Order: sequence, then structure tokens, then C-alpha cells
Amino acid sequence: MAAQASVCDFGWKAVDFDLPSVDGRRYDIAAARGPQGLLVVFISNHCPYVKAIRTRLVRDCGELAQHGIGTIAINSNDPTDYPEDSFENMKRIATEHAFPFPYVFDETQEVARAYGAVCTPDFFGFNAALELQYRGRLDASRNQPVPNARRELFEAMTEIARSGRGPAEQIPSIGCSIKWKRAA
Repeated sequence: MAAQASVCDFGWKAVDFDLPSVDGRRYDIAAARGPQGLLVVFISNHCPYVKAIRTRLVRDCGELAQHGIGTIAINSNDPTDYPEDSFENMKRIATEHAFPFPYVFDETQEVARAYGAVCTPDFFGFNAALELQYRGRLDASRNQPVPNARRELFEAMTEIARSGRGPAEQIPSIGCSIKWKRAA
């Protein structure tokens, strides 16, 4: 089911976390951030919206690192009903697509809840002070790539790296809803 992220709550402070990565390490904000900011991306393996942007996400995050922006991708989906989102499959996807950022698993879903993540992909762009400045989309793509789409996320994050502030106009991301665990 498709879901849409909410608008940017400018200045909201990033919530710390400590999550296992497909590279065998654990990551928190200090390990993921860059000197100019942090991009927290909630993604999954199975979502067609994520699959449609994956190549451009890898490109943009690799380039954002050159601007001092660190990136971390978080999978919060319950793999019980969505086995494609298992930790083993996360390792495979990260390797196949040469992720230039840590890909971590939020098994308890506490991080997704703390951030208010609602869909995959869901982007949270923070400045150097870890204040939220972007809650928009990667570009105009939905579940199909849009040729020559404006690089909205990349442009916003490079502006945040330069000025500490995100654009006033932002279009929320849309994607698959987070696959929450069933209540016991």
C-alpha cells in the first residue's frame, strides 16, 4: 500500500540510534554523520518505489559525501511477512548495488517510530547541528524512473551543506508503507 511522508518539521532534532549494519558494524548518528550534515533514509528491499530510485540514490549519496553529508539507510520493515526485507537479503542488495553508505536494520522498529517514518523511501535531511531541514523526495519518480528528473534531494542537501538551511518548498516522498510488526 502506498503512503506519503509528512512535510518537513524544520529544526526537529535527529534522534540517536544504535543499529547493526550489513557490514558487520553497528552505527549511531556520530558514526554516520558528515561534517556538514546527515541524511537518514528509510528504505526496503522489496518496495518498487525504492527499486525505481536505487541507482540514483546511490549516485546522489556518493556525491553528497563530497559535500560533507553522511548518509545512513535504515530498513525497519518486518521480514516475517516480507522475507525479501530480511537481513541476509539486505546484505545482498547492499553488495549488488554498491551502497556507499551503511545499511542498517531496525528490527524493533523503534527508530522508525521515533522518526515518524511512514514509507519507503522516506528521507530526513539534517544540517550540521542535526536539525531537520529536508523531508522531501529524491525526485519526481514514483515506482517508475522519470528521465532527466530534477535532483531535488541532492540540490536540497547541497544547499543544507552550504547554508545549514533547507528549501522552503518541498514535495513529500511517496512509497510503500512501513511494514509494521503485528501486535502480539
